Amino acid sequence: MLRFILSFFGGIFTTITMAIGMVALTVGAIFWMYGRDLPSHESLAQYSPPTISRIYSGQGQIIDEFAKERRLFAPADTIPDLVKQAFISAEDKNFYTHDGYDLRGIGAAAVDAVRSRGKDVRGASTITQQVMKNFLLSGDRQAERKIKEIILAARLEETLSKEQILELYLNEIFLGQNSYGVAAASQTYFNKPLSDLEPHEAAFLASLPKAPSDYHPVRQKDRLEARRNFVLKEMMENGYIDTATYEVEVASPVRSVQNGDFDSFKAELPPRDYFTDEIRRQLTEDFGEGEFFTGGLTVRATIDQELQPVAAMSLRRALEDYDRSQGIWREARIKIDPERLQDEESWRTALSETKIARDIELDGPWYPAVVLSVGDNDARIGIEGVTEDEDGHFITAKDVGWARKKPIEGKLRSKAKVAGDLLEVGDVVHVRAITKDEDGTFVRWSLRQVPRVQGGFVAMDVNTGRVLAMQGGFSYQSSVFNRATQAKRQPGSSFKPFVYASALDSGYSPATIVVDAPIEINTPQGLWRPRNASNEFYGPTPLRTGIERSRNLMTIRLAQEVGMDVVADYAERFGVYDNMGTFLANALGSEETTLYRMVAAYAMFANGGERVQPTLVDRVQDRYGKTIYRHDDRLCYDCELASLDAGIPPNIISNREQVMDPVTAYQLTSMMRGVVERGTASRTVNLPVPTAGKTGTTNEAKDVWFVGFTSNIVAGCYIGYDQPRGLGRGASGGGMCGPVFQRFMEEATQKYGGGPFEVPPGGHFIKIDRYTGARLPDDASGETVVSEYFRDGEQPIFGLLYDGGFAMGADLPLFKEVGSGQTTQVTTSTGEKTTVGPKANFGTLSSGGLY
Repeated sequence: MLRFILSFFGGIFTTITMAIGMVALTVGAIFWMYGRDLPSHESLAQYSPPTISRIYSGQGQIIDEFAKERRLFAPADTIPDLVKQAFISAEDKNFYTHDGYDLRGIGAAAVDAVRSRGKDVRGASTITQQVMKNFLLSGDRQAERKIKEIILAARLEETLSKEQILELYLNEIFLGQNSYGVAAASQTYFNKPLSDLEPHEAAFLASLPKAPSDYHPVRQKDRLEARRNFVLKEMMENGYIDTATYEVEVASPVRSVQNGDFDSFKAELPPRDYFTDEIRRQLTEDFGEGEFFTGGLTVRATIDQELQPVAAMSLRRALEDYDRSQGIWREARIKIDPERLQDEESWRTALSETKIARDIELDGPWYPAVVLSVGDNDARIGIEGVTEDEDGHFITAKDVGWARKKPIEGKLRSKAKVAGDLLEVGDVVHVRAITKDEDGTFVRWSLRQVPRVQGGFVAMDVNTGRVLAMQGGFSYQSSVFNRATQAKRQPGSSFKPFVYASALDSGYSPATIVVDAPIEINTPQGLWRPRNASNEFYGPTPLRTGIERSRNLMTIRLAQEVGMDVVADYAERFGVYDNMGTFLANALGSEETTLYRMVAAYAMFANGGERVQPTLVDRVQDRYGKTIYRHDDRLCYDCELASLDAGIPPNIISNREQVMDPVTAYQLTSMMRGVVERGTASRTVNLPVPTAGKTGTTNEAKDVWFVGFTSNIVAGCYIGYDQPRGLGRGASGGGMCGPVFQRFMEEATQKYGGGPFEVPPGGHFIKIDRYTGARLPDDASGETVVSEYFRDGEQPIFGLLYDGGFAMGADLPLFKEVGSGQTTQVTTSTGEKTTVGPKANFGTLSSGGLY
């Protein structure tokens, strides 16, 4: 009997032992099988999370940020214990005691899954397991993934400390609202640094990892509050906060940026504009898109935050003035269904959803508005961000008399007399407040529209190439295409200085005489008869007068004399073109380039002919603070000294390439001063400091330009339609872009000053007559007298004529009007007689610059 009992229990013991062994072997085999090809967990020790790249102004203010995942990396020692304790209480209260996995938690999750017949399946993952899932594994809830997760978690616990694991978790976790990591989430929800969070706010954040969308602070506020209170209770039970603190915190309301309880951090950022978006475009080319959007770069921009708004205003003013002068109101393309205009809450919601520009400042902010009703004379409007009053807001009949409506489909209508002639119910428009100049008293709301005509503006330091201001169009939110850097346009006569520069460097002087007379050139497209803007020709004329008055015929003859290959080499050397065509028409600026390139090229005239590399960025640092790019590579040994004598600036040694002779640069600058003082820009540009520049107007005024400079700042503007077409009679570079330059530079010179252009050594002054080029006595004075700079050792020959190989008729007078229906017979380059008509031109081809 005893033997039987012993045998029976022995069998049971053997069976149990074998079963346990089999289970152990099976589990071991499973873990061995799944543990063979797992990703390496050791790479997490060198983890560099994707973080935000930020752009700062020179004053250290954040002006923009870019990221695929909005994350601010916070090292473990900078994360307050309160935040760590909140997440540990919510996600893994045994974090500091387990070995990476929690068997009790896994068992409890398995029991719940069985009891609910698979309806309640929860992960029961520890924080360590969640780190492995987020970094190295997928997020699916399969047994295979769970086994791999446990294996990797156990390995990770042997490699990293608990604080390092927690650092990975708290920086990687997604917490909703495109916020990754606790630092970004704290800013997103509370606009606070982590160190300023209250216990209930830390518990708020710790409530989100489970399912951020299920605990939205607005749509799921009650559910979020319940989860937050649960986390606070866990913190109390775990000994992280006392009962008194718990009772105070659990009674606190759920407050967030999304509920309007705090200002958003985004309100502190200026709206994205052309400047910062161009930085993004250029740096993604230089460093790669992945590095820029995830590398946590710190970018120091060259922008001057005082001058950038001035640049935007100056260009916008010119564009709107031109648009209003056309007297056309284009029918609103954005409309709201009248059914959504029945009450204020409804129309405000509908208006906020529209994609209309909200970044326009011109004589005050431009507000989006919707037409609520149209009366006999006025139209009532609802305005975004403006409180309704008892009487309502209106567009009056007085405000619409300037325009004729152009429907989306249909003909231009007659001039408007009442608001209903331009507006319909549901139209989404822009309005701005008209106020009295003397005291700012509100007068009425005025209807506005984003102009169809566009343009660009760039200003930069002539010595460093640092871009101080850039505006790529009327409104970035209306059109992100940057016309300052991306639009290729004909520069017209603003290109002529490069023709004159090539001539001056080839032995010509400002007193050289070039014939201004009609020319005929056979081209594959037909006979080309270029003309001056005035429809006049002036006979033998000095170079100075040729550039001051922007004479096309002189420029063509000069380009032919010097050689278009030489002109093209100069244009390429200055960076205007990469590979310029050697066609005579290109001497008048018929080949397209960008405003950005033109302004950078003019900077080299202003600084004495030294190479300038334009830049929007002073410096770029990586996430660790190491400088990986610096623009200014000039030498400054004095800058390393602890101090300098009072009034003595540091000596900066330039190591830049000399792209043109300094004497040539000064001669050209002196000639271009004449453009501003008595030439094509004299009516609109008048600064208190010496200024030089050149206008440009292409055929039919499809593009109008002005690029000018003082001794330290160069700025340029172009205006034209995106689909090139004529701007109309009277449009010119001096008349349209000159005022843009003037408005900007008035402010720029107040801040940066300006002085006389530096005269380089190696030359001397001789007085000449600027109309005839004749040499005058040293004591000569008068309106026609100009002092020209000539190279030492050079014996200028006065009175020598150049015609570029194109013959000039022997009977040609010094001045002849070709307008008013007159015709003129001249001798061509082949010796034949021909008659030049009053409107002789290039035929159907664009020949670039006129004036």
